[in-house]
Amino acid sequence: MRRAAFLLATCVLLGAAGAAYAHAFLDRATPAVGSAVHGSPHELTLHFSEELEGAFSTVRIEDANGKRVDSGSAHVDPADGSVLEVALAPLPPGRYHVIWRVVSVDTHVTEGAYAFDVLP
Repeated sequence: MRRAAFLLATCVLLGAAGAAYAHAFLDRATPAVGSAVHGSPHELTLHFSEELEGAFSTVRIEDANGKRVDSGSAHVDPADGSVLEVALAPLPPGRYHVIWRVVSVDTHVTEGAYAFDVLP
């Protein structure tokens, strides 16, 4: 009986430790990482593995010259707290860089970047 209680306590502690070290990692994006899309997308959507803290989560989209091309109004989707969205102005053909930095609800920070191409 003591062994069962010990094993149960160990499992609970290990489970709690795993949750304490959770981070919001990029799961998928639209436009996708490294993709080439025909025509200008209207928005960029980033899906993360954890819910985000909207006040501290940002995304920036730049053209090949480093000029910002997003609306600057990135927000967490109210229907899904793990999704970060931002509207885009019409994009001419070219390469675009996405730079994101998010804070998960457990206060861990992750950041990253990727590129996608807009084709005519």
